[in-house]
Amino acid sequence: MIDWTPLILTFKLAFITTILLLVVAIPLSYWLAYTKSKFKPIIETLVSMPLVLPPTVLGFYMLLAFSPSNAFGNWLDEWLGLRLVFSFEGLILASVIYSLPFMVHPLQSGFSNLSVSLKEASYVLGKSKLTTLFKVLLPNLKTSLLTGIVLAFAHTIGEFGVVLMIGGNISGKTKVASIAIYDEVESLNYDAANTYSLILFAITFIILLLVYLVNGGYFKKVIS
Repeated sequence: MIDWTPLILTFKLAFITTILLLVVAIPLSYWLAYTKSKFKPIIETLVSMPLVLPPTVLGFYMLLAFSPSNAFGNWLDEWLGLRLVFSFEGLILASVIYSLPFMVHPLQSGFSNLSVSLKEASYVLGKSKLTTLFKVLLPNLKTSLLTGIVLAFAHTIGEFGVVLMIGGNISGKTKVASIAIYDEVESLNYDAANTYSLILFAITFIILLLVYLVNGGYFKKVIS
């Protein structure tokens, strides 16, 4: 029988990570799209680093930073009661950092492509920046929002190096599906590895297919 715990942990991690990424990425993407700050290239570079940086490198430095034997990790442990190394909370933080560009880039592109007149008209009507963001701009970014949500969710499902480094391989706590597949392959249990892999493949394929169908207007064409 297959152990469903790694799959449950995987989708729980992906769901929480995606929600947190929305909270972080919306204001960050808005700022990157409209700011003229000289620090913009630096922030964009930092956000995009997970796209090119080996996951093990990012995971290694997070492991060092969050370890209770280091100053920052010790401060988190003593003052906030947070022990992020080898914990599910640590997986969440690592996943948010690692999947950040997959949420930020579609949203930033969406904000940049919106007509400036939308913002200007809202300001003329006396709306605040916050109201303009949530009531005027975001409703016009449905495609970008959907793309960012799906990419971040799917990317989190497929994480391996980062989650292994920061979370280890603790059954029922940090052992997500990608790590379970690795374990089964090492144990020469190819049937279990194939089952995990097939489930992840099928779910991510369906999710991405739906996004392409929605963004391509397929359903609208069928209905009309």
